[in-house]
Amino acid sequence: MQAQASLAIKPSLTLKRRLNAPPQKVYAAWTDPEKILKWFGPDSGPVKEAFIDVRVGGRYAVAFSTEDGEQHHVSGVYREVVPNQKLVFTWAWRTMPERESLVTVLIKPDGAGSILTLIHEKFFDEPARDRHIEGWTGCLDKLERYLA
Repeated sequence: MQAQASLAIKPSLTLKRRLNAPPQKVYAAWTDPEKILKWFGPDSGPVKEAFIDVRVGGRYAVAFSTEDGEQHHVSGVYREVVPNQKLVFTWAWRTMPERESLVTVLIKPDGAGSILTLIHEKFFDEPARDRHIEGWTGCLDKLERYLA
């Protein structure tokens, strides 16, 4: 009798983007609540509030609306903070706190700009991952425009 795998592989995603801004500006866009208000979210819906306490063990919370009027609230805890290089934080929607996942943002210098790699892991299932691919792609499009 073969042992069943006790831990199923959880879906993940990785997105890369070259940004026309140095690592310091990219990092600031992720860690300054005033800047988050200007670019976060998957579409042109407004960011209503952003609370950021960037330190290991610190929390963040972002509330935004999508174009269809849906309200969204995501929050988590910073697990790793390397200024201008790396952020690792948990990710949980207020409506599904039991489905906590993990986001890693890596920022590397690239000439006068930066390469941003976003890794989002430990999704509950593939449909959740697929929705986040769409959401993060929209979010990174907005970040790219904000930093241009």
